[in-house]
Amino acid sequence: MTESSGGRAAESSEGAGPAAGRVVVVTGANGAAGQAVVRRLAADGAHVVAAGRHPFTWSDPRVSPAVVDLLDPAATRTWAEEVAGRFGGVDGVVHLVGGWRGGKKFADTDLDDWAFLHDQLVRTVQHVSLAFHPYLGTAPRGRFAIVSQHAARHPRQGAAPYAAAKAAAEAWTLALADAFADVASERAVGTGDGPAAVIFVVEALVTDAMLAERPGGDASRFTHVDDLAEAVAGLWDEPAAEVNGRRRDLS
Repeated sequence: MTESSGGRAAESSEGAGPAAGRVVVVTGANGAAGQAVVRRLAADGAHVVAAGRHPFTWSDPRVSPAVVDLLDPAATRTWAEEVAGRFGGVDGVVHLVGGWRGGKKFADTDLDDWAFLHDQLVRTVQHVSLAFHPYLGTAPRGRFAIVSQHAARHPRQGAAPYAAAKAAAEAWTLALADAFADVASERAVGTGDGPAAVIFVVEALVTDAMLAERPGGDASRFTHVDDLAEAVAGLWDEPAAEVNGRRRDLS
């Protein structure tokens, strides 16, 4: 588990977006969606801890790369403690660890797919949320976000493991939102806005390169990774009561 050193965003930021001055952790940061979110938050003036399973180089001084095994709960907790200690707190966690496996017919379902997706989509969100919960709860405006898919509520037969894993991740995040509601109700007036957990729902995430590979294809229900990044950055511009426990459809 490694991480570069860095300071809070307010010390070196030229950005002036809603996330300016915040310390935000992005897991799954090496993927297309993760890269878009990291870039946007850093441009807004946040200091981003960009976590992936493998090393990744970022040229922006506002980005501190990290390598951590999110399937190891003890390692994840230790990492969260290190991040909070190094940067003086954590203002947000954007959990973008994903994966997909499936088939066409329910009878052909491979339960090895369920084991894989349970780890990727459920275990990681459990470990990350438990590790960062105390720091988000004490931040003036802590935010936790995941990305889900319509399959969580409208499963198709060939994607039973995927839909079940997404549904479980949503339920877990909503339970976190309930815990955050308790934190907000206990805070004295004027001490801060409070924490919130939100679920962004998409049909599929796409990049410019992906769209270029299928010219003329119908992408009207797809969400560009830059639009996801825009929605994430805006979380710190909204009161917790308008964010917490919400499922936001970006498709």
